[in-house]
Amino acid sequence: MTEFFIGMAVMLILAAALWVWNKTRKKAPAKEVRVFSSIEQLKAIGQLSVYKVLTKEIVTETDHTWGEFGNRYLGWVLSGKKMAMIFEFEIDFRYNLQSPYFEISEKGEGIYAVSMPPCDYEVNIRDIRFYDEQGSKLLPWLLPDLLNGFLSGGFKEQDKNNLVDAAKGHAQKQALELINNIQSEVQKSAKNTLKSLSRAFGAREIDFAFTAQEAEAKQVSVEVSEKIAS
Repeated sequence: MTEFFIGMAVMLILAAALWVWNKTRKKAPAKEVRVFSSIEQLKAIGQLSVYKVLTKEIVTETDHTWGEFGNRYLGWVLSGKKMAMIFEFEIDFRYNLQSPYFEISEKGEGIYAVSMPPCDYEVNIRDIRFYDEQGSKLLPWLLPDLLNGFLSGGFKEQDKNNLVDAAKGHAQKQALELINNIQSEVQKSAKNTLKSLSRAFGAREIDFAFTAQEAEAKQVSVEVSEKIAS
C-alpha cells in the first residue's frame, strides 16, 4: 500500500512539473510573415493632391476676360449700382500616379528615378458675391431684384447661364496665370510628398523628372459650386 501512495505521489509531482514547464516554456516562433513593400506601391495611391490655392479677387470693373456679355451687364451693375464683386475660386493641383507616364526605375539599392506624369489642375468657382458700397453690406450672387434691370424682358435662365459662363472664362484666365507662375512650388511640394511616402517603402534616394508637357499650362476646365449654378 505504501508503494502505491509513493507511486501516486511521483505521478502527481511529474504532472505538476509538466504543467509548470508547459506554462513557462517559450512559445515557438510563429511562421515568418514577410510584408513585401516597394516604391512601386506608390502607383496604388491614385490621385495625389500636392498643392491647393484659394484666392479672392475684388472686381470693381470688368475686363475682356469676362467676355462681351459679362462686360455689358456686370459693368452696368458695378458702375450703375455702385457695387464691387468678390470673386472666389480655388485650384487643386493633382498628379495621377496610375498614369502610364508615371514611371519608376531602380538605379541601385534604395535609389530610384521617378518620371512624373503631367499635373492635373482642378479649378472651382466657390462663390461670387456683390458688395453694396452704399449699404455697406454683402449681397449674394444673382439677386433677382439686382439683375431684373439687366434686360427689358427680365433676367431669364439663359441670361444667368451666360453670366456664369463669363465668370468661368474669367476664372480660367486668372487660374492659368497663377498656375504658370507657381509651377516650381507645385513640383517642390510633389517631391517632398513623394519622398516622405517613399522612405516608408525603403527608398533612400530619389531623382525626379517632370514631363515637358508641364512647361506651360494652356487650358484648364472650370467648375462652379451648386449655389452659383442653381
